Amino acid sequence: MSKCVKWGQSLCVKRGSPLLTQRDCPRLTHNVYNSGSMFDIDEELKKIPDAPGVYLMHDEYDDIIYVGKAKLLKRRVRQYFQSSRNHSPKIVHMVEHIRRFEYIVTDSELEALVLESNLIKKNRPKYNTMLMDDKSYPFIKVTVKEAFPRVMMSRDAKHDNNRYFGPFTSAYAVKETTDLLCGIYKIRTCNRRLPKDIGKERPCLDYHIDRCSAPCAAKISEEDYRKNIDEVVRFLKGNHDELIKNLTDKMNAAAGKFEYEDAAKYRDLIENVKHVTQKQKITEDDGADRDIVGYAVQNGDAVVQVFFIRNGKLLGRDNFHMTVAESDTGSEIISQFIKQYYGGTPYVPSNILVSDAPEDIEVIEEWLSSLKGKKVNIVTPVKGKKEKLVVLASENAALVLKNDAEKLKREEARTTGAVREIGEAIGIPDINRIEAYDISNTNGVESVGSMVVFEKGRPKKHDYRKFTIKTIKGPDDYGSMREVLTRRFKRALDGNGSANTSFDLLPDVLLMDGGKGQVHVALSVLSQLGLDIPVAGMVKDDHHNTRGLLFNDREIPLDTHSEGFKLITRIQDEAHRFAIEFHKSRRSKAQVKSVLDDIPGIGPARRAALLRRFGDIEGIRKASVEELAAADGMNERVAEAVYKFFR
Repeated sequence: MSKCVKWGQSLCVKRGSPLLTQRDCPRLTHNVYNSGSMFDIDEELKKIPDAPGVYLMHDEYDDIIYVGKAKLLKRRVRQYFQSSRNHSPKIVHMVEHIRRFEYIVTDSELEALVLESNLIKKNRPKYNTMLMDDKSYPFIKVTVKEAFPRVMMSRDAKHDNNRYFGPFTSAYAVKETTDLLCGIYKIRTCNRRLPKDIGKERPCLDYHIDRCSAPCAAKISEEDYRKNIDEVVRFLKGNHDELIKNLTDKMNAAAGKFEYEDAAKYRDLIENVKHVTQKQKITEDDGADRDIVGYAVQNGDAVVQVFFIRNGKLLGRDNFHMTVAESDTGSEIISQFIKQYYGGTPYVPSNILVSDAPEDIEVIEEWLSSLKGKKVNIVTPVKGKKEKLVVLASENAALVLKNDAEKLKREEARTTGAVREIGEAIGIPDINRIEAYDISNTNGVESVGSMVVFEKGRPKKHDYRKFTIKTIKGPDDYGSMREVLTRRFKRALDGNGSANTSFDLLPDVLLMDGGKGQVHVALSVLSQLGLDIPVAGMVKDDHHNTRGLLFNDREIPLDTHSEGFKLITRIQDEAHRFAIEFHKSRRSKAQVKSVLDDIPGIGPARRAALLRRFGDIEGIRKASVEELAAADGMNERVAEAVYKFFR
């Protein structure tokens, strides 16, 4: 069990930080944390226990800038504030910005490692070595727990008694393989519940083109179908030669009977199998599952390259970008990569070969073993074939880093660089989170609002939110915007956004799609709620094109060719798109409801059943009484009411 230990109740709310309630922090308009009278580091260091746990360092704005774990919290945290310590430049610079710290006591070092990984992912602290990529890899899933299993692609490898093979680095390769196997072994691809639904419907097109054995129509026994699935599993485990031999025997037998069309079909299948399997280069003779991890560093950027070896075959490789400090060692980089990457991937191999042994290797191995359910080993090979593979991974990482240098610079310019340009234009440093809002309606009907979020110049779609306007009638954009902003920030201050990070965090800047009117609406709402958040508006020219920003009642011109201006345009377009899509959806649902819900006896369930059976309103209009009565939940009386309504 973890226990969180914080210093008092004197935290202040800052834009971009997790919110506390007004009870926790009555000074809601204070943006900057005042360290002098609120937190005495020397005194607080004396209170830290000799126990394992996680510590969080905060800066003057109360942002979390570093998260670490320790076997003994007291010893580890005190080291940061001892001038005699030989700190790296990164740590020295970080300590200069620390204004307070907090810590969470855990029962073990393993529990601290898991908590550290979760907190780093959630808060993305400035001084932690960060994995920039957030990738998911496809698996091939065989639903062996079903009576008539299916073969499909899956993004998760769950502990659900099904069989998973992978991960693969290419979704296309997975689709190619599953299509091939389903075609050869005539595996079903439908979602019918078998054997419950056997005989209820006719076989689909796949049966008639000889791609499915039609278990839904009892064209194959469960025993024979299971034999086909066993062949699929053998193929996925790497037994490709057996399949090629069987297909070759069938091709020769068909040719011997002068059945040349069938022989050509088997010939094509053999070529397809070879095409799929030739991409898997054999690298090991022991059939083991292992990841090969190497890295390269240059000017604060790092690339980690991973080779995925499954059943002794190289399935693919991928690279991951990380932000590091020049003083970060190879052990630190590998340690942070393993904790951040394997904490989010659904599959952990039995062996991980690395170029540098990670810090706390024993604890990390214990953690990985708990994730996998059996022993996981981290090995740093020093000779032989395995050592050459690690060197090869590192050389590939260096090549990617060299080739991606320009691309990374361009990406940085259009994201974090663009944010810096906006911050410099309006005089606000260290902007991270930008929120933009828009209103959409048709002459005041079905009014909706949208909230889009950009962090570090990139859209954070998980934090987007939609608002249905409840209190404003008619085409009143100012009133609608006031309602949206009031609901958004009141929900945060009331503490009702604890499960929603989009409401937990305050933005660094509000970007309003409009001039003084919209800006003053936003400032009025924030003032009433006791929040101090900068608000900028977009200034339009005579052609309704954005030409600059309005900030503090002053127009700030922008270079229309700059990355900052392009980012503002992207944010503006995204807010429009999100609002319009939601408005269209609401309007469409309202049209359906206005037609069908006026019919006596039609409620939500019957309305859904009719649309499911007939597709749309026109299909319902053309249906006979008998056809209407056959829909789920309908009877003859209600069917006659629907029929008469449209005539």
